[in-house]
Parts: sequence; C-alpha cells; structure tokens
Amino acid sequence: MSLEVISENQSFGGRQIVYQHASNSCACDMTFAVYLPPQAKDGPVPVLWYLSGLTCTHEIAMTKGGFQEHAAKHGLAVIYPDSSPRGDNVSDDEAYDLGQGAAFYVNATRDPWKPNFQMYDYILTELRAVALEYLPLQDKHGITGHSMGGHGAITLVLRNPSMFNSLSAFAPIAHPTQSDWGRKQLSTYLGDDESTWAEHDSTLLLEEYGWKDEILVDQGTADQFFDLLKPEALATVMARRRQSGLIRMQKGYDHSYFFVNSFAGDHVAFHAARLK
Repeated sequence: MSLEVISENQSFGGRQIVYQHASNSCACDMTFAVYLPPQAKDGPVPVLWYLSGLTCTHEIAMTKGGFQEHAAKHGLAVIYPDSSPRGDNVSDDEAYDLGQGAAFYVNATRDPWKPNFQMYDYILTELRAVALEYLPLQDKHGITGHSMGGHGAITLVLRNPSMFNSLSAFAPIAHPTQSDWGRKQLSTYLGDDESTWAEHDSTLLLEEYGWKDEILVDQGTADQFFDLLKPEALATVMARRRQSGLIRMQKGYDHSYFFVNSFAGDHVAFHAARLK
C-alpha cells in the first residue's frame, strides 16, 4: 500500500498534509489529513485523533478546528480522518444525516451500506496501522471529536481502552439509542434489533465499563441541537459511576466550529498531559 500526497502546507513550523490511500476496510479510496508538529523533525511524536461530525470532511476540521497552533506548542500530531467513505460507487442518501458524510463510525451490517461503511474498523485498525507505518508517530494515542465524531471517539475508547491513553469530546451525541440522531442511523446501518445498538452508545458504554482516566467534554449552552445530543444522560452516568472527568457547559456557545476552535487549546493541552 502507498500514500498519495494530495497537498502539503507549512503551519506553525510543522507540516499540514493531506493523503489519499486505497482502503481495504471501506473498499474505496479514503482521504485523511495529518498535522505533523515541528518536533516530528527530530523523531516520532504522540498523536491526537480528531473525528468529525455529520456532513464534515477532513478538510473542514483541518481548516476550521484551530488545532495546529496548539499541537505545535505541545508536540502532538493531529490526524483528521474523513467522516465516511465517499465516491460514485459508494451508497448514499438524500438526507444530510445518512450516507456519505454520516457513517456514524460503525461497521454497517445491512445492505447497501455493508460493502463500504466499515468506519469503526477503518479508524481503529486500518488507518491506525497505516499512520504508524508511514508517519513519524509514537504508539501513544488520544482521541477527540465533535458531535457524531464525539460519539465515535467515546465509543471507540470505551470498547478498546488498551488502545488509547486519553479521551475528550466536543458536544458529542451522547445517547444515540434514545435520540433521533442515532436511532435513524443505527437502525439503517445495523438493523432493527436494538440490542446491537448498545455498543455504539456512549452513555450505555460508560455505565458498563467506565474509563481509566478523566474525560473532558465541552458542551455549548446555546447549542441548537442540544436535545438531540443528550449531554444530561452522560452527566448522570458520570455522577452515578463517580467517573473522573468534567462536562463543561460553555455559556452562549452553539454547535459550530467557532465553538470547537474556542476550546481546541484546552483539549490539546489535556491530551498532551496524558500522552507525554
């Protein structure tokens, strides 16, 4: 396998690169971005994964997230995968919250989604292996994400705790089995047997497994999707389980990348303290 460089730019003394590669998991070409801080010139660095939300791509997160300056300061690489498989031969839906751009970080078991929509395996196994083989990265991983990506980050970590060192999220879809942002996608990709959905629900997973370290979650109080995200469900479980961590209700912030950008520095510092 090889990585094709799509673009490369200097940023805060490091390099912002976009790659494309053929994916076995998703059976199509996949694109991802990586920021390599200036410290990567001297040797491998830890990596922070950023999972994007509904309708987003690697490029939106790369250009609007505001992570590069903070990653350069702390010596972390940042990997931005795409949020779904894409292409003319990849199944799609007219709705913005289903199909391409809305893969929900699951392995689809239903047609026509099953051949390509294997984002859980792609992020956890395939892209991780590719990144460690071809890029100057230490095998130390933190993960964060926004909205659908926050859902993906939390579920990946809680199901695979030995593979990650740190966890945070921005306005995650926290209880998808009880939300229209979740029930629609999980039933479409996995089927109507709701017992199969639990392993993709952050609140249910935290209740069952907990997490070995602190969790940092930021949520805007003016988020227009607040009722779909259900942060109160996650907060209730954190309190009941006495889970170490913070859910910070940020006054006046909405669901946009202005919100993500505003607190990106806090999240990078949070992960850097645990990865280094």
